[in-house]
Amino acid sequence: MALKSPRWFAPRWAKAANWIAAAILLALAVALWLDPGLVIRAEFAKQRIRLGAESREIVVDNDHRWTYVELAADKPDAPTIVMLHGYTGSKENWYRVARALRGRYRIVIPDLPGWGESERKDGTDYGFVAQSARVAAFLRAPEIAQKRPVVLVGHSMGGGIAALTAARYSNLVARVALLDAAGVRFKDNQFGIDVLAGKNPFGVSDAASLEHYLATVFHNRDARPWVPWPTTSLYIAQRKRDAAFEQRVLDRIGRGDERFLPGAEAAYISQPALLLWCRQDKVIDPSAMTLYAERIPQASQVLLDGCGHMSLMERPGETAEAIAMMIERGAPGDAPPTGELQ
Repeated sequence: MALKSPRWFAPRWAKAANWIAAAILLALAVALWLDPGLVIRAEFAKQRIRLGAESREIVVDNDHRWTYVELAADKPDAPTIVMLHGYTGSKENWYRVARALRGRYRIVIPDLPGWGESERKDGTDYGFVAQSARVAAFLRAPEIAQKRPVVLVGHSMGGGIAALTAARYSNLVARVALLDAAGVRFKDNQFGIDVLAGKNPFGVSDAASLEHYLATVFHNRDARPWVPWPTTSLYIAQRKRDAAFEQRVLDRIGRGDERFLPGAEAAYISQPALLLWCRQDKVIDPSAMTLYAERIPQASQVLLDGCGHMSLMERPGETAEAIAMMIERGAPGDAPPTGELQ
């Protein structure tokens, strides 16, 4: 009996393929309706896999669940760097710097409690003091510091948290790097004026405000992260849902009693330190670096040109090398603590 031509099956296979494609699209539509953040998390997961990092979770002191990524070092005794993101940021902001440092150090990058994929609790304080205490507890966890002090690196709001942590919990922090850090009374700029007026200059509610946000934090347009469709609209929707939370945090760190506490207590930082800013920072004016330097005289100072508030994304290579130099050299005559954590 002769076999029938494959062309005889073509219409049937084509029809089946169309049904399968329709079913997949329907499933994706339902998934997005149930979980609008799915696309954003999928994009972040792709970035993490490309970086070669492992995703982990930990509950610290029966308080918050932290989500973080970890990159192993080539040598088991390499220092651990813990990187803290800024206001409205997430762990993914550090991926470019982490790529430049990959293999040389063990790198741990968390979403701070309340942000990203880490747990957020209604009515909870996420200001400088509360977050600094949580970071200290995070560093005490055996899975994180592995019973040795760490190199703590913070950007913007995360820089203020890092400064306070290094000052108050010096036994946990071997060295500290502050990048475009909040926490001091810098020279007036439009961002600061808006914050003091009760506004959120970082607020995002539509395409125009998203563009304003990006133009505020990035000086170099080419350094902005690529956002595939339909992530833009989903990101805007997420930021609109987070608007009240963002405002509460900004009220605390930008206008509250503790807004200048990181700078005030930075005088107690005795560890080797790095201060790094971008000359075109429209958020935390570079005058802030001078104020921090007055309180941390042993700190190395790096002022980069041609970048804005996002030094870690606009100039990741130079930022990574400055961090590495701070780790390897520290301050003259100083050595990082080597004792176990208390």
